[in-house]
Amino acid sequence: MYLSDLQNKDIVSVKDGKKLGHIIDAEINNNGEIVYLIIEPKKTMRKFMSSISESKVPFSEITKIGEDVILVNM
Repeated sequence: MYLSDLQNKDIVSVKDGKKLGHIIDAEINNNGEIVYLIIEPKKTMRKFMSSISESKVPFSEITKIGEDVILVNM
């Protein structure tokens, strides 16, 4: 699977079912393993006005990668 395949999926929290955003990049270690997925938060008016532009999701927190969504344990 390519990073571009992951970027088309929504990131959804398993704890509360909220959509967290979309993947915009990934942080990779020297062994070529993904350490973090960098996501752009879902746009809302409150977040639009704030300075939060991106956040990191540890790859170890991914529960399931489906056809349309990536479920994370956050």
